[in-house]
Amino acid sequence: MPLAYPQRASITRPAVPDTVVLAAVALLLLAGVAGRLPALAVVALGGAAGSALAGTRLSRLAAAPPPAFIPEQVSARSRAARRRTAPPRRVAVLLDAAVVTAGLTAAVLPLADPGHRSAVVGSGLAAAAGLFAAGLPPAARGRGPGPSARVRLRGAVDATAAGLGLVLAGWLLLPRDRLDTPVRLAVAVALGGLMLTVLTVLTGPHRRTGVARCQVGAALTLSGLVLLAALAVGAAPDPAVLLAVPPLVGGVLLTAAGARRVTRSEPDPPAVSARRWPRVVVPAATAVAATGWQLRDGESPDLTAVLLALALAPALVLRDLLRPDAPAQPIRPDGPPARHRSADPDSSGTPADRPALLRALAALRDAPAPAGALLVVDLHVPGVASDGHQVREDVHAEVVRRARAVVGPRDLLADVTATGFAVVTEVGPVLAYALGTRLLAALTQPYQVAGGVLRLRVGVGLAEVGGGTPEDVLRQADLARRRSVQLGRDRVEWYDAYLEEQLVRRLDLERELPGAVARGELDLVYQPILDLTDRQPVGTEALLRWRSPVLGTVLPGEFLPVAEDLDIVGELGCWMLDRACRQLAAWSAGSRQLWMAVNVTVRELAAPDFVPRTAAVLDAYGVSPDRLVVEVAEPRVGAELPTVVARLAGLRSLGVRTALDDFRAEHASLAQLRRLPIDLLKVGPQLVDPADPQRPLIDVVVTVGDRLGLDIVAEELESVSLVDGARRAGCRYGQGFALARPATAERVEAYFEEFPSASR
Repeated sequence: MPLAYPQRASITRPAVPDTVVLAAVALLLLAGVAGRLPALAVVALGGAAGSALAGTRLSRLAAAPPPAFIPEQVSARSRAARRRTAPPRRVAVLLDAAVVTAGLTAAVLPLADPGHRSAVVGSGLAAAAGLFAAGLPPAARGRGPGPSARVRLRGAVDATAAGLGLVLAGWLLLPRDRLDTPVRLAVAVALGGLMLTVLTVLTGPHRRTGVARCQVGAALTLSGLVLLAALAVGAAPDPAVLLAVPPLVGGVLLTAAGARRVTRSEPDPPAVSARRWPRVVVPAATAVAATGWQLRDGESPDLTAVLLALALAPALVLRDLLRPDAPAQPIRPDGPPARHRSADPDSSGTPADRPALLRALAALRDAPAPAGALLVVDLHVPGVASDGHQVREDVHAEVVRRARAVVGPRDLLADVTATGFAVVTEVGPVLAYALGTRLLAALTQPYQVAGGVLRLRVGVGLAEVGGGTPEDVLRQADLARRRSVQLGRDRVEWYDAYLEEQLVRRLDLERELPGAVARGELDLVYQPILDLTDRQPVGTEALLRWRSPVLGTVLPGEFLPVAEDLDIVGELGCWMLDRACRQLAAWSAGSRQLWMAVNVTVRELAAPDFVPRTAAVLDAYGVSPDRLVVEVAEPRVGAELPTVVARLAGLRSLGVRTALDDFRAEHASLAQLRRLPIDLLKVGPQLVDPADPQRPLIDVVVTVGDRLGLDIVAEELESVSLVDGARRAGCRYGQGFALARPATAERVEAYFEEFPSASR
């Protein structure tokens, strides 16, 4: 019976439901604007579609079991945020009820009597608002000392001015002939408050969190219901009622997206720089545009509009009065970098300059127009013995002199790490990045020391001063510094949330990978290799997987570089070779005489005992050596070419076949093929893709392979066209999703049963 797994064709993922719903709502709006559909029908269909999708997702979240939480996986800041979060299931249930209520309100609106529509929407609005209030999780908060009283007061005044501007815009845009003055003012105030909430959350330091998405989604949903309550009156509502559809649909979908992160306990992204200018510009621009729209229609501003405009003046004047009279705290060069202190700025050996640095960062944050950046510089002195104290002293004295020559007169040079220093600058991030490159250039110049010339390796991390606390900025810059060091130094790394995710992921891998073999967490899957002439299986490639109970399934491309840095790649390779040969012996015991390809790194291959160890494994399982293929990646061969040649020759002397993987078809690669004792050459899909510019190179590769007696294997064939291209190009073998997917040994055996004659 044919087996569907491994599959012979790639699977096409279904269209994203959000895209379908949004496209349908857009078409409905176009039909409503053109008069092809009644406005209330568009409201009902659009609101029902968005709420149905969002409600389904929230129902699944409510029914799902609570996720397991591993405290060691996230920082203390993330754990504190989780403790403040409401129980995930309760959040999902209440938000589900809120979005369903909003959708039902819109759906039943055309069925209600014209005289009772406002009451229907008002009831739905009250119910949805109550459910949102009960279900929304608490907002994220920053750590450390908060802003000063002056800054908090200025923020309140800014919010007041922005809110008045939005209320004024709502008052001017709402139809005056269909709403009584008190109702119109109440609707304008409600819309202004909700839009101010959206603007505040979207520009705040925690705008990327799931909580922020829920808050914005709730505010947009309620805004849509407010517009419905105001405009869906009478037998033939004003077409302006269509304005309620975008916030209603977008709000419920955004609520579901935010709830997914909150209920699944995903760690929140770190705080980012707050954006204050939209809070001033957007309300003012909206009010001006609304005034121009009213004047264009020949209507003069009424008394309420004039009063709202006049109310803006005190807020703007008070905001100017709250600006500090003096500029931000001057920043001046300070003492030399530390030389023998803990590298952790939060450790007990806290450097003395740290408080001054935090005060400088706080001063920049609290400035009228917050700007500035922090650079953390890491210095590595290679090749200096532990007794080279005087050399280190001389080098560090020169480092201080060079750094002071580069930084500006108002920049603060601070001592925060054991192996470097920090710079606080008032300039923006782009100029700060330029400052980092100048520091890099100055500090990597040769140093004249006793006994010769010394060069430093320098890594620089950069973080913007924004809405986060000074401690957050210092932590972000230090994470960027660590990333620079991790990537080899001599570079400037700019902090962003993705960088932090990478570092946290790397730390998780470094913590969990040691001991994975002993814990039985490694696994092999096998991808069949087929003869492209008759589509018969000829072999399989063993692919390593790490099934971590903490991190899930991790692919070799992610954990092998970590294994190399931890010097445990040999342990993983030994396990993989043993397990692959054991499986090959099991298959060879039957009628299947297929070969097994095993990937090894250059470091494994260079080990002196690799060849005898391989011979011992083959002998232990009684496997014929010609059934084993050892693959090594071509891009890593160049640096160890003589050793690789010797090891591959040793394997061939045993009868083991060898393969060169990831062949690049460059001139140098083609030139070294004659030196490498290999039997198979594996090429990527770009060489056999008719649409790829490298396609003509396959003819050269096949010609050279024929002359050297090499069989060509085309890998990563994920479409029928690539399979046909590889066959026409002269590749003898192929592997990829279009032929067969990787699978467990049992499923591959079942797959082989479809080919009774498979024996090569």
